[in-house]
Amino acid sequence: MKLEARRVEAFLADPGAVRAVLLYGDDAGLIAERAARLVQAVAGDVADPFRVVELGRDAIGRIGAELASIPLTGGRLVVRVREAGDAVAAEAELALAHEMPGLLVLEAPGLPSRSRLRAAVERAAAGAAIGCYALDAAGLGRVIRQQLDRDGVSADPEALAWLEGRLGGDLAAMRAEIGKLALYVGTAGTVDLSAAMACVGDVADVSLEDAVFAATLGEPARADRALTLALAEGASPVGVLRAALVHVQRLLRARAAVGGGATAAEAVKALRPPVFFRREPDFLTALRVWSPRLLVAAAAALWRDEAACKKTGAPAEAICRHAVMTLALRAGGLRRR
Repeated sequence: MKLEARRVEAFLADPGAVRAVLLYGDDAGLIAERAARLVQAVAGDVADPFRVVELGRDAIGRIGAELASIPLTGGRLVVRVREAGDAVAAEAELALAHEMPGLLVLEAPGLPSRSRLRAAVERAAAGAAIGCYALDAAGLGRVIRQQLDRDGVSADPEALAWLEGRLGGDLAAMRAEIGKLALYVGTAGTVDLSAAMACVGDVADVSLEDAVFAATLGEPARADRALTLALAEGASPVGVLRAALVHVQRLLRARAAVGGGATAAEAVKALRPPVFFRREPDFLTALRVWSPRLLVAAAAALWRDEAACKKTGAPAEAICRHAVMTLALRAGGLRRR
């Protein structure tokens, strides 16, 4: 059976009489996390040598024999296969066709939708297929807040918005980054924007920042290359737009400081968190190119694009690319004046 999303959490805690579980999708971190939760729910400990057997591709022929065995310590045996594919389909079909006492857990990142293995598990009453995909913007924000709560820290709204825009959709990587941030601010601490930017390493950090800076500098070719790489590395379209919006807002704050009598260099140095020193020349160039009025218009456009991306069925990547290219082309035109 194909498990509905609303039933996944309850199932992970108690898989019941199911004999084979297939975890598939594009989020390898979420697949591994859910597999570990299943193993722990059945065996009590993912490292129990008597109740957990991990098999590689070269040992899939042992699946049936292992599933039929009874652990010396009692309880139910779990057979875990990482990087499963259609080569495991025959063994999975065998396990599903016979009432073997063990549980087969199959991890299959990137499994094709027409896979024989997936079809076999989905059509079997004793099988469960669970899709594991990268979180959308709303889901990512919710998980970030939940993880911060588990780690005993809080975050202000600006830091939360930045984290949602910068962390990729891979759940395991996101949890690791939040864990580092919790250690950085300490138990019961509060994460502000400065702490978040100082501690958290974005999964698509360098490429995403390259794309945003190139766009406000008026370099569309460089922005397009960096954006393509950032998306391939795990940045979400909403995350890209959020990063671009934060960057434009920082330019606007620096512009306001210049309007108040500060030099451009003083305005940039006064920003908190500070601009990375290697990025300062590019930031100063963009500051000279963009007027406050045009920055306000750019921020409003990015906000509208982000809202459009969040609509069901919206072509988020196309909207994101159009927004970044529009920003780059506008900046390029301003520089040529």
